[in-house]
Amino acid sequence: MAYRFEKHYTREEARGLLPQLRLWLGRLAQLQVDLQKFEERMGGLTSSGADLGGELVNAWTRTLADLEDVFLEFQRREIQVKDFERGLLDFPAIIGGKEVFLCWEKDEEDIEFWHDLDAGLAGRERL
Repeated sequence: MAYRFEKHYTREEARGLLPQLRLWLGRLAQLQVDLQKFEERMGGLTSSGADLGGELVNAWTRTLADLEDVFLEFQRREIQVKDFERGLLDFPAIIGGKEVFLCWEKDEEDIEFWHDLDAGLAGRERL
């Protein structure tokens, strides 16, 4: 059978990653705040006709690169980031011989839900 994903997680494997995933999601949230601050400052400068450059643009560029680095950590593990502000993640899994997603949101204590690959959050079912 051909699967869409190479990596498939057991509930225990996904559960074991939760502490690290919470850290990465926290990092994404902080980087998003930083990025917004830089963009507001740059927007104020460009509206007044000032040239952009120097430390502000360097910091903005570093923040974008840091965001990309964190997203790559998820991508390397084939963990789908569905909504990073909500901390909504999907882990490819096999349940009953069928490829599905284990579904987790950052405020949930444990991985307790799954859904079909194309169902999304609305199709969540309890494990």
